[in-house]
Amino acid sequence: MCCVAVFLLSTPLPAQTDNTSASERPKILRDVGIDQNLNHQVPLDLTFRDESGQSVQLSRYFGKKPVVLSLVYFDCPMLCTMVEDGLIQSLKQLKFDVGDQFEVITVSFDPHDKPAVAAAKKGLYAGLYGRPGAAEGMHFLTGDQDSIQKLTKAVGFHYAFDPATGQFAHATAIMVLTPEGKIARYFYGIQYPAGDLRLSLVEASENKIGNPVDAILLYCSQYNPATGKYGLIISRVLSLAGLVTVLSLGTFLIVLFRGGRRANA
Repeated sequence: MCCVAVFLLSTPLPAQTDNTSASERPKILRDVGIDQNLNHQVPLDLTFRDESGQSVQLSRYFGKKPVVLSLVYFDCPMLCTMVEDGLIQSLKQLKFDVGDQFEVITVSFDPHDKPAVAAAKKGLYAGLYGRPGAAEGMHFLTGDQDSIQKLTKAVGFHYAFDPATGQFAHATAIMVLTPEGKIARYFYGIQYPAGDLRLSLVEASENKIGNPVDAILLYCSQYNPATGKYGLIISRVLSLAGLVTVLSLGTFLIVLFRGGRRANA
């Protein structure tokens, strides 16, 4: 049943808001989708288990750095693996390092998943990422139904369990959260452009990470909630281009004027 949610990969809004009415969809998919709860506070007092089986609160991973959050279940036969693979490929393209500039949290929404499986997943993806210190910045969590439901509700992630197959139907996305635990950005599907992900991390950190080029790109770009991507703001691009032209012309005239004075001297 996991694979039946493939058509939802590009559906950023709840299932009932697209061109297919809820009544026309298979029953298992009618409530499956993702709501954008931008700027919504995730409850950081929720308790989960880390890879070692230790009880931890989400607040442990927040406070100083932005966080990339993915919701999967470890027994998923297809989509969840594609989500994690796509995320790792994007992270490998970033110059930012997991554990240094930001944290990555993967939470299973299957209450039957155990820490031992989470530890195996962490070892796999930390190895694929391949950078020193990655294990300290990647966190694979499991939890009980109550904590899972409160987290998925907070981030607008809706899924359904099919008893006949023992699998979940779900959409796919990753989320970027601020150091305070507020939802900053959603990226849909199974591939996440590294450039957009970088800008979202810079923005979520309030420019505490990144460089002046990132600040310029953020000035000229705007996040589109409907597409989950950044797009250029043409008016700002033209304004910046005009400013660069004026500064360049002014510099040229100053150099020309000084050169003329020296020649006359």
